[in-house]
Order: sequence, then C-alpha cells, then structure tokens
Amino acid sequence: MSNTLKVLFGLAPLAAAFPASVLEAVKFHPELQARADNILQERQAGAAAAQAIFEPVPIFNAAEQYVNVSAGSGHEYVAPGPNDLRGPCPGLNAFANHGFLPHSGYATIQQFIDTTEEVVGMGTDLAAFLAVLGAAVDGDGLSWSIGGTPGPGIGGPLSGLGNGLSGSHNKYESDASPTRPDLYEAGNDYKTVAKQFEQLISASPGGQVTLESLTAFRSQRFDTQIANNPYFFNGPFTGVAVQPAAYTFIYRFMANHSAEAPYGYLSYDTIKSWFGITGNQGSYVAHQGQEKIPDNWYKRALAYPYSIPYFASDLLNAALLHPKFLNVGGNLGKTNTFTGVDVTNLTGGVYNAGDLLKGNNAACFAYQFAAQAKPDVALSVFNLLNQALGSVLSVLGCPQLQHVDDAQLQMFPGYQKSTQAGITK
Repeated sequence: MSNTLKVLFGLAPLAAAFPASVLEAVKFHPELQARADNILQERQAGAAAAQAIFEPVPIFNAAEQYVNVSAGSGHEYVAPGPNDLRGPCPGLNAFANHGFLPHSGYATIQQFIDTTEEVVGMGTDLAAFLAVLGAAVDGDGLSWSIGGTPGPGIGGPLSGLGNGLSGSHNKYESDASPTRPDLYEAGNDYKTVAKQFEQLISASPGGQVTLESLTAFRSQRFDTQIANNPYFFNGPFTGVAVQPAAYTFIYRFMANHSAEAPYGYLSYDTIKSWFGITGNQGSYVAHQGQEKIPDNWYKRALAYPYSIPYFASDLLNAALLHPKFLNVGGNLGKTNTFTGVDVTNLTGGVYNAGDLLKGNNAACFAYQFAAQAKPDVALSVFNLLNQALGSVLSVLGCPQLQHVDDAQLQMFPGYQKSTQAGITK
C-alpha cells in the first residue's frame, strides 16, 4: 500500500496548479463575471468549457497514446468465463476482458490505479480516490470486485468479502445510469439495456457522441427516472458526483484521439465497442459483460490526465445548464413525487443551494458525503477512505464540513434501501 499512500497524501501541493473554474477566477470583478457567464454558455453550446481550461493546446502523439489490443499484444480480447465478474461499469469490464485488470474482475487498489492511468489517462488523484472508495465500500479494504461478490478462489486471502460494484446501489453506483437500469425498476443495476443505448445514440445525432449530447441525455434520464421509478434517489454523493461521472467518463475516456481530432472523437462504432453493443440503430443488441477496447484506438494525451479538478469543472458546467442535477432528494415511494432537501440544514450551514453553483463547491459538497456510505464488511482500514478524502478536499480547496445531518435523507425509500445493506462502520 505504500505507493498508493504516497499518491493519496501527496496531492495537496497540486491545488495551486489548477484553476478552480472560470467563474471563480473572476468572482471579484462583476463585469468580468458577466462576460464569463456568457463565455461559459457559448462553450457549452459547442466546445466543452472545462476542456479550454485543462487542455489549452491540442496534443496528439500516436506512439504514446496508442493502446495495443491486437493479436499477440498480450491484451487481446478474451470473453469472460462463467466465474469471471463483470458489472455496471463498461470501462472496467473492458479492462478485465483485455487483461489490463485481472480477468476474474477482482483487483487490488494499486491495480485499479495503474490500469485507469495507463489505459485511459485518468489522473492519479481521481484514480486513487475511486480505487480506495471501491475497496472501502464494496470490497475488503484492499481489493474489490467490478461485479458482484467474488466466489471461492478469486483474489487473495481476503477474497469473497464485499458485495462488489454490482451490489453498491446508491453507495458507489447511482440511479439514472445512461445504459444500465435502476435497481428497483429492473431488479439489477448492471445489465446493459439496448433500448437505453438506443436513446443515447438518438440524443447524439451526426454520427458521434459528444459531451454536450451526453449532458442532454443525462437530463432526459433524470426526468425519466422521476416519472418511472418510485425509489429514484439523487444522493449528495451518488447523485451529485457519481451520476455525472457516468456520463462525462464516456466521452473523456472512450473517445478516440488522432491528429485530426486531438481532443477526441467518439463515433457510434467506437462507443458500441466499449459498451459491448452490436447491430445498428433500431436493432441494437447488448452482449452482457463483453465490452471491448476498440481496435486502432488512441487514449487522451498523456499531458492532460483527467484529474479531480478537471472532473469538478465538468460537473459544474453540466449543473449550470441543468441546476436540477444538484437537487438532493428523491421520490417518496411513488412516481413523480420528487422532493428536495435543504442543503443548508444538511450541511450545518456550510453550503446553501446557491453556493453549489459556484467554483468547486458542488464537487466539494459531493466528495464530503462519500465517506457516509456504509461498507459491506466491518473494516478497520475504513479510515483510509477518510484520509484519501482529506487529500481530495485539499486539492479542491474545500470548506470543512463538520457535521452531516443525514436524518433528512431518511424520508426517501431509495436512501433507506441503500443503508440497509452492509455493516455500519
């Protein structure tokens, strides 16, 4: 664990290297603030705002960015066997199918960090936090499954512990997924729904999927769940942070890069491969657990890893277009009964609803609720998550949240169900 700890707890000095957001940079100049608002809306209508901050110069290096999955590479596609674990994350499934993660689907914290950095260019800070979160909430504290509970013979001496990513509804996995169903509608939260993939493509005309089309599709899925899912819950962490990741990660990590498209181009064929989909519009077929890294695929530029501040900016930009994304609450056991909670009371006055649309506040708010999820097993190492969380909050420059009044969330059946699993820390 030593390398992981160095990664996690050496992040604070990076804070000054990243601008908090376009809005934060000009908050003391009202005339610039107004112009920044206009620029932000213009960029959201075309190029992504965060990209202009974190990828200011187009870069493409074919030798560095090529991910070789051809025959003889050692990472050619191998379909999962009957005992291999696959779950709700198409990227993690593909990594296991190509042997970047163990083919069993059960990996250590360090393996998750190394793989997400190597294959798709995830920033070390984000990779480390997500890997530790999975191990603490869904695994044994050191390792975790990308699917369900690992069976005998999978993993190390602590294998078999934890419900895995497929068993982490509203703890790590969220409602309103782009291609997966909601648990209390379908009885599972991990099987790809071809109809939802069809809707995603329909929301992305012109032969490609963009960050803007994904954000619009997320808004559509959000409204659909309020209308159809009596247990829909938009949690302070799973809704505010995990849900946008499910959409932004598709473009930021799956787009193919080239000299002609250094920022990435996500064609229908490329996203079909990543999601294990065959067929064409009107006749898509989902092949469960058979996600593939496309042939002739190039990851994002190594100079621009997708870090926590980058993600925080994407999160904010989406919320500026659709403020409902930050509305913590849920349905009350019946459809179309969405009720929000008072963020001021929830956080002891540290945040209010207006604050969440400023700077890194939305991301800060969400991350500080990550440690509220109950682990699947009693863990003496659960404080590792809290230590990792401290590094994240330092990077983002977050105000300190002293108390969380989660009693306000008890009115939501979707929240109650998520806390009934596992052992209280």
